[in-house]
Amino acid sequence: MSDSMYSDRQSDALRAAHLYYVQSLTMKAIAAELRVSRSSVSRLLAHARDSGLVRISLHDPDEAPAKIAVRITERFDTAVHIVPVSPSTSDIERLRRVAVVSARLLGSLVESHQKVGLAWGSTLNAVSRALVPQPTEGTVFVQLNGSGNIGGEGLAYSSDMLRRFADAFEARVEQFPVPAFFDDPLTRQAFWRERTTQRILRLQTRLDLAVFSVGSPFAEVPSHVYHGEYLDRADYQSLTDDKVVGDIATVFYRADGSTQDITLNARATGPDFRVLRRTPRRVCIVAGSAKVVSLLGALAAGMITDLIIDEASAAALLRASDAERRSS
Repeated sequence: MSDSMYSDRQSDALRAAHLYYVQSLTMKAIAAELRVSRSSVSRLLAHARDSGLVRISLHDPDEAPAKIAVRITERFDTAVHIVPVSPSTSDIERLRRVAVVSARLLGSLVESHQKVGLAWGSTLNAVSRALVPQPTEGTVFVQLNGSGNIGGEGLAYSSDMLRRFADAFEARVEQFPVPAFFDDPLTRQAFWRERTTQRILRLQTRLDLAVFSVGSPFAEVPSHVYHGEYLDRADYQSLTDDKVVGDIATVFYRADGSTQDITLNARATGPDFRVLRRTPRRVCIVAGSAKVVSLLGALAAGMITDLIIDEASAAALLRASDAERRSS
């Protein structure tokens, strides 16, 4: 067997192992993705085990995702974990796979006696359903933004997600029982003077770890804030007028990462970006190329220290960044 053929077999074996052991795909699904037979998948997995590729972790520095990760890290000064996914994979399936990998990675990030901020949404909801139990002591999950909405389902949605995190890590939860958006900025100001609210706000300034995604109204799987009766037509028009490209914990921002003078932020309950940046480690989880514009804005704002992203979206991020540099 030539060196190139051996290298190709190693690469195929590693990809099959990642899909099987990390992303929990079936042999049939892997065969369809790699366009080989199920018996070939079985042989690739056996080769991965026999050759030592499958141990505690999977790593091949010559793999395309690793090269993309290096470029993203160098460009944005952000640690990156890329989830190998075919470009033809739907956003719904991408989200499932990224959620599974993210849940396992969080198992190594969440430690005892930490304060961990969570921003509810479609992505973290998917992650919460894939968490593997890992008991901790004295860990607290802090809700980063209010979740109440007109329909009355928002509080239950976020509560269920927070409960799954708490159950997985045997941790305590600090909920933020306020609306996602107040109707009047003056009402928000009044609530922010209440002692019960101030206690949560103080916790948000002392986080060890924050976990969130970027919200985008353009994604195939949109953030819950864009389809959960939180915004009306006038709100969407306001976001358009203010040139908003996305949100983190219901705080909206522009392509350059700025949040100043965005009308809806005066009614939002998420933490000011200056507050969130105090958190030493800020993990952003992204699935789907439609979120790339939102992700670029979040990176421009300096909000992300660690990024978990699917392979196709990571490549799209670099292409968008290259185009942005050429046009500037």
